[in-house]
Amino acid sequence: VFHGLVLARRAVGQETRYEVEVKARYRQRFPLVSREYLWVPNTCGCPALRPGGEYLLMARRHVNHEHTLNRILLQDDGYARPWTPREARLVREAARHC
Repeated sequence: VFHGLVLARRAVGQETRYEVEVKARYRQRFPLVSREYLWVPNTCGCPALRPGGEYLLMARRHVNHEHTLNRILLQDDGYARPWTPREARLVREAARHC
């Protein structure tokens, strides 16, 4: 779970790749760097993330069986909400209890 600023969006084959600046990390099972690529397995724009927008995102690390692919995946029905200070407070509080 992290707060990210979407810098760019690009269709790559049948997927969408977002370049994201990681603003804050709330709960993570894998390390994040300040700039990440976030992949969505479609090109329909679901969830709708616009460049310049800030979002609270819940993604997972996807590694294929051969360990040749290692990326952050946001499923089309995944959690992606516009970031607000209220959302950030709620996630911080929840992270303390989990």
